[in-house]
Amino acid sequence: MSVIDIVLEPLQYDFMVRALAVTVIAAVVCALLSCWLVLVGWSLMGDAVSHAVLPGVVLAYVVGVPFALGALAFGVLAVVLIGVLRGTSRVKEDAAIGIVFTTLFALGLVLISVVPSQTDLSHILFGNILGVSSQDVWQVGLLAAVALAVLLLKSRDLTLFAFDSTHAHAMGLNPKRLGWLLLGLLAVVCVVALQVVGVILVVALLIIPGATAYLLTDSFTRMLWIAPLMSAVSSVVGIYLSYWFDASSGGLVVVVQGVVFTLVYLFAPRQGLVAKMRERSAARA
Repeated sequence: MSVIDIVLEPLQYDFMVRALAVTVIAAVVCALLSCWLVLVGWSLMGDAVSHAVLPGVVLAYVVGVPFALGALAFGVLAVVLIGVLRGTSRVKEDAAIGIVFTTLFALGLVLISVVPSQTDLSHILFGNILGVSSQDVWQVGLLAAVALAVLLLKSRDLTLFAFDSTHAHAMGLNPKRLGWLLLGLLAVVCVVALQVVGVILVVALLIIPGATAYLLTDSFTRMLWIAPLMSAVSSVVGIYLSYWFDASSGGLVVVVQGVVFTLVYLFAPRQGLVAKMRERSAARA
């Protein structure tokens, strides 16, 4: 079988075309947001919000409304609860995050176990990218477009907030508002990625691309190009591998991104482990 056949055969099926479209959309918007999350140090917050949307998805199924509405509602709820708990008690941020996301995630698991359903709700946990409908594609595209538009409009303010919130305040910006804006975008983007990799692996799409780009360049502008490009290519490769090996699509998307990160970690020109070992050897000599 030729390379052209390997590339074109999956595209004969509508479900593969939809899967590729949704995956690329989610990969790009998640990768862009991940650049700010990595700089601010909010990796754990991404994990929290992605897990906290689970009960919202189950309740949306019970009520009969789109999954995205329930997920978005509980994503915002998680952000608010973490902020309230952190601001009105002696509990530190990491503890507040752990309390909120584990409680809401456990609530989601309980709801899955008791809700009578002819649909296997476990795909919420692990993704169901090959089962997305045309309506899902439009839904994901709309949410991604909103998140992308806000990121582009507020990119300078968010970048200043990420690098130095004190300086941002001195420039007349409100760091608290920018923080809440970033958290709100995080909730929206979690909903976008939910269709692709499920609740459990969403955090990978939100962290790995930004972390990979961070090892490749010292320029934040370049990060904003490297992260989505790497994420999109890795995601397409993952989807194709899932087709040819009949394996988990979401899992392979994350595995491919993890492999790319490992290669960058080892062989990046300046920040890679091999380059640092060479520098140390040269310094000793």
